[in-house]
Order: sequence, then C-alpha cells, then structure tokens
Amino acid sequence: MIDGVKVKKLKVIPDERGRLMEILRRDDDIFKRFGQVYMTTAKPGVVKAWHYHKKQDDNFTCVHGKMKLALYDARKNSPTYKEVNEFVVSLDEPMLITIPKFVYHGFKCVSDEEAIVINTPTYSYNYKKPDEFRIDAFDNDIPYDWGK
Repeated sequence: MIDGVKVKKLKVIPDERGRLMEILRRDDDIFKRFGQVYMTTAKPGVVKAWHYHKKQDDNFTCVHGKMKLALYDARKNSPTYKEVNEFVVSLDEPMLITIPKFVYHGFKCVSDEEAIVINTPTYSYNYKKPDEFRIDAFDNDIPYDWGK
C-alpha cells in the first residue's frame, strides 16, 4: 500500500425502503479536516486521470456504477516511491480511499452504467489558484495500463 493511503471499508445497510451508507465521519481515524463534498461522474470506459494536489488530501468513494481507482506514488522521498495501487469501488465493494497530497490518481468507469464518485477533499476548491496538477492519462511515465 502506498505510504499515507488509507482504506475504510464501508457498510451498506439495506431495508425495505432503500439503502444507507455512511461515508466519512468527523470521528473517523482517517478524518483530517473538511473542505467540501462534490460528485463527479464518468461514462462507461472513460478515464479521468492523472492529477495530484500539493495541499489537499482526497477521500474517494463510488456510489453508483463501478470505478477502478489507480494511484501512483511519485514522491521521491517516500518509502513506496514508484508504487502503484489499484482499487475497484462500487456499492458491491464499498470503500473510502484517502489519497494523500502529491500522489497521482485517476479513475476509470468499468461498469456498463455511469460511475458516480463522491470526493470529500480536505480543502475547498480554489477557483483562482487550483491545487491541481495534471498529466495526460495515457502519455506519461506512470507504469499503469488503463486498458486492463
């Protein structure tokens, strides 16, 4: 596991009316601070990658469809430098993944339906000076194949 990455197994509680799933609580060990909550989606087969942050940590889960989340540790001083992690997340495999700053990440929708991803980053998005640093999803030095 990449240094600083944390995984929280989530529990979906069904009843006759529907389902409930707690995602992130203030009293969780992985909780640092609250920035905002947002959702993003990807259509089947679409890759949204790669980027990292210098200030914020991300907390990703998938609440509809299925996503393959990939992480790459490009931090030269990290004990897990150049390590890749992959997670498959859906309501059938519910988990929250905390992605530390400076770790590249991206996801691919691997279901036949649109994947809906919820992120609770530790800082709010800064429209004037975004904390987001991108490279191309396919043309890069990251040893990961989105085609798998």
